[in-house]
Parts: sequence; structure tokens; C-alpha cells
Amino acid sequence: MSETSLKTTPLTQAHLARGARMTPFAGYSMPVQYADGVLKEHLWTREHAGAFDVSHMGPAFITLAGKSGDPDADHKAVATLVEPLVCGDIRGLKRGQLRYTLLLNDEGGILDDLMIGRPTEDEAQGGLYVVVNAGTKESDFARIEQGLGARAKLTRADDRGLIAVQGPKAADAVTRLFPQAATLGFMTFAHAELDGHACVIARCGYTGEDGFEVLVPREFAEVVWNRLMADEQVRPIGLGARDSLRLEAGLPLYGHDLDDTVSPVEGNLSFAISKRRRKAADFPGAARIERELTEGPARLRVGLKVLEGAPAREGAEIAGDDGQVVGKVTSGGYAPSLSGSIAMGFVPPLLSEPGTRLKVIVRGKAQACEVVAMPFVPHRYVRLA
Repeated sequence: MSETSLKTTPLTQAHLARGARMTPFAGYSMPVQYADGVLKEHLWTREHAGAFDVSHMGPAFITLAGKSGDPDADHKAVATLVEPLVCGDIRGLKRGQLRYTLLLNDEGGILDDLMIGRPTEDEAQGGLYVVVNAGTKESDFARIEQGLGARAKLTRADDRGLIAVQGPKAADAVTRLFPQAATLGFMTFAHAELDGHACVIARCGYTGEDGFEVLVPREFAEVVWNRLMADEQVRPIGLGARDSLRLEAGLPLYGHDLDDTVSPVEGNLSFAISKRRRKAADFPGAARIERELTEGPARLRVGLKVLEGAPAREGAEIAGDDGQVVGKVTSGGYAPSLSGSIAMGFVPPLLSEPGTRLKVIVRGKAQACEVVAMPFVPHRYVRLA
């Protein structure tokens, strides 16, 4: 895709004004880093608060057609339309709750990982808030619309601004703009208003830190961004640090650690298969997934600590002590918080236990590595009582 055909976000001019280095990503021109560089941006987010433009993602709203007026019945009806596509318990969502789930194909492979939330208000029941990944949003939205048919409508919101604020000072920064944010715990969301503009605030993120994602109208995005930048605890952060932060948090990136051949069990995401759904076996690929849960999968996503040599990047082979190739690295790089190199990749289950010594092949050289538990850096999510 040429530079001229890349899409822009509502914050592109704000990034350029701050001297961001832009790069193509998922069809968009996105900031990969600012003047401070990836290392400083990463550590600033871990210690203070970083603001990320994630407007390239795929937020959307699903609305049931012909609501009955009974809030619980309407939620059950819209959940019934969505559940055949995913492995999560959408019907069991509490008001204001978000759930991480997986869009699956008929073979149980992961088509995308996404967030689905149930709104709080009575009048909004029968609706869902959805956020899918940037690189798969066209196919995701088409698949969801096909599942909904004429019984519900999907309204895209990816023309708006979506800003993630992550780090131990994120709550301070966001609550100055949206006092309502203080009432939210991890994986909850709410509709909010700022200067007459309707927004959505969700306490979630993909760095392992406490944080929020704020969906704002396109014309209001730069105003919100600049207000965040006025806070001395907040700095703009690019895609480079976003990737190293999520790697330290042990979080998979779709298209790298997950794809349509990887099952939830292989991806070490079995927690996303809700108990009710597993018992009913009413999601795509249920037979394969149940077999893997019972008998074990052929491979597992694991964390690796590289003990010597250069970082092991995506595509590097993983070998056993005998030199035989047993797997492949899917994400890897330098971990600023740990002052060392880490990676994620797939290996046979017999080699997946923490403490297992393996090797990664980097530029033809075998380097020692060790399977370690994930996350590499502890999560610091805030769950309210």
C-alpha cells in the first residue's frame, strides 16, 4: 500500500505536530515513536501514563431490531445472535461489563480476539459495544453482520477517535476529564459526556497496566488528546512501545501469536471459553476444542526468556537440547522493564513447563533460552470491590 493510499486517524495532524515518526500499520499511517524513542516511551508508561492513538481499531455498536422493551429479554435476544460466533458467555454479561472473547471459524481456529460489552442503561439493553482488531475489522464486521441478519444492526464507529491511556497515573489523568471513570473497575465501561459530546470510557487496555480506552467523536478527538497532553504525567506513546509493553504483559497479538489455525487451547487462552458455552458445545469448532481440552493440544503458546545473544524475533526457530526444531517464535524483542530479551512462541506441550531449557536460532546461531511463566511483568489491573 502506498503512502498516499494509507488511511489517517482523527489524530494524525496532532502526531505530526509533535514530530512523530509515522509508519504504515493495518492500512493506516500511525505513529511508531516520538522524539523520546521507544525505550523511554515504554518506561514512562510503566512509571507514569502514556497516551496511545488506537483509532485504527474497530469499535462498533450492535443494536437489536424490534426491541420488546423488557431489558433482560432484549439483552438475551442480542446475545443469542452473537454467541454462535464466539466462545464467550455474552448472555451472562452484567450491565457495564466487558468480556474478552474469540471469534472462531468452524475448525476452532481464531479469526480474531475482541471485546464485547453490555451497556448499563435500561434503554440501551439489546445493544452491545464491540471492539475488534484493526487488521481484521473488515472481515470481522462482515462475519458479525452475516450472523445478525435482519434481527440486529451493526453500526461502525471506527471513524471516531479511540485513545488509550495506560499506566499507574492513567486514572488520575482520565478522571480529570471524566469523573465517572473513577467508578469503573477493570473490564467495565460506561457512556459519558464531555462538553456536550457523547463518549464511551472503558477501563481496559493491552499493556498490563491500569488504564482506559476512550471513544470520542471524530471532531472532538484532538481536543481530548490535547487536554491529556496538558497533564504533566501523560506523554504520547507510539506503536513501538505499545508492542513491547504488550509483549512484557504476555498478551498475544493477532496475526502474529494468533491466527486462523490456532485454537484457544493452543493459544493458551482457554480462560476465554466460558463454562456454560463449553458444556453446551454451541460455538464454532467445539469438537476440536473439547478434544484439546481433554487430551491436550499439539502445541502451546509459551513465554521464553532469552539467556544469551541477540533478541529472538518473530520467525526464529525454537530447538530442543538435541538441536531438533520444535517450534517457532511468534513475538520477541528487548524488554525494557527487565533489561533483557523475551519472546513468545509455540512448542509441544511436553516442552512447555516453566524451567524447560531450549534454544532459539538467531542468524544461524543457537542461543540458550528458558520457558518462563507469563506475564513476564506482573499485571496491575484495578478491580473495584
